[in-house]
Amino acid sequence: MLPRILTVAVLAGCTTSVAAWGAAGHEIAATIAQIHLHPSVLPTMCEILNFTSKNPNEPQCHLAPVATWADKLRYKMRWSASLHYVGAVDDHPSQTCAFPGTRGWAGKQGGNVLGAIRNVTNILEDSVYYGKAGKLSAYEYDAANEALKFLIHFMGDMHMPLHLTGRDRGGNSDKVLFSGRQTNLHSLWDGLLIAKALRSVPRKYLQPLPSPKIEYALRGTIYDSYVRMIMWEGVLGKWANEIPSWLTCPAPARSHVRALSFPSSIAEFWQQALFVWSRVTGAMDDTDDDLICPYHWATPIHALNCAIVWPKALDEPPYNNTRLDGASAASSHHECVDPATELAQMDRAGHFLAGPKGGPYLELDTPEYSGAISKQWIIEKLLAQAGIRLAGVLNYLFADFEDAEEAKLWSRGLRIDF
Repeated sequence: MLPRILTVAVLAGCTTSVAAWGAAGHEIAATIAQIHLHPSVLPTMCEILNFTSKNPNEPQCHLAPVATWADKLRYKMRWSASLHYVGAVDDHPSQTCAFPGTRGWAGKQGGNVLGAIRNVTNILEDSVYYGKAGKLSAYEYDAANEALKFLIHFMGDMHMPLHLTGRDRGGNSDKVLFSGRQTNLHSLWDGLLIAKALRSVPRKYLQPLPSPKIEYALRGTIYDSYVRMIMWEGVLGKWANEIPSWLTCPAPARSHVRALSFPSSIAEFWQQALFVWSRVTGAMDDTDDDLICPYHWATPIHALNCAIVWPKALDEPPYNNTRLDGASAASSHHECVDPATELAQMDRAGHFLAGPKGGPYLELDTPEYSGAISKQWIIEKLLAQAGIRLAGVLNYLFADFEDAEEAKLWSRGLRIDF
């Protein structure tokens, strides 16, 4: 079978690894996803999320406010911590990027972000089926609510490169400097690079775009101008011809693992979820089909760790002895930091306020590192891919197309009016 584009996604002519990202990155990706939703999707999603705005001038609900829910629940649902990332045992960027490598994934087998995306998608697919049949109980609505919030978050996580490598807890153990401020490589990608990018958005994007569809999805946040820039110059500009390939999935060798019958209670929901996750290894044959393919989408994102994310200098004197020791794997994921807090760490010129220095630590706010990332629009492209792929999955799950022809038009972006 030839590869095919996700037929219910929105994008082709409108002309997505974080997670993940800190709060700003997750919310930006969710906002981009909302821009690309089919009109019939939001009412169903708002019902599942149990929120509908009474303001006629704004959408019924927004995805962004729930985009970090899964991070906040990590400490209450300890078993879910490993679902935010995936790491290969043989992975050692910048020299070797193995995905997954001969010895498989680090951590619990199947308990990773790729298997998690597959599983919550299956659960939501079942909820749509049973919902149309009028058979969803209150418990089942709660299960679908949690599965949807997990999906919104996990799609963001998958697009942050350091959430895909097993080395040094995804860079959490590697101290670096950014504009003189001590941090670690993971935190730099979680929020500091985005915070600096927000400071450099041209002032013209403070004004609304001539696109009601884009403006309707914005919420008056500190990153609205950044979303406008990504959409206008990226999605509608330099990446317009690439976007169909972002949603393309190769045909898998065999069918992916399915969830069991839809649960009758929250307890049964999580019991089934844990059972299915324990069976999903995270390799392509287990997670990917010809419509949704987290392993296929994540592979080139993971390769960025060797291409640019992981500095070679961290393995060379004098910086190869600055790695943190004794940090537990359970604390490998980032803390959720508000975008305004991240920006408060910078002065008016966009430079980070200096913190305590140790080291020596490698400075990464340089033309060769942060400058190259900015120039190549790497962060912006990852956020766009996360949002667009999330929209594709949500449209697949919830869109009510009139016929196959309408679905085909949407998959080519011919029905998108920005």
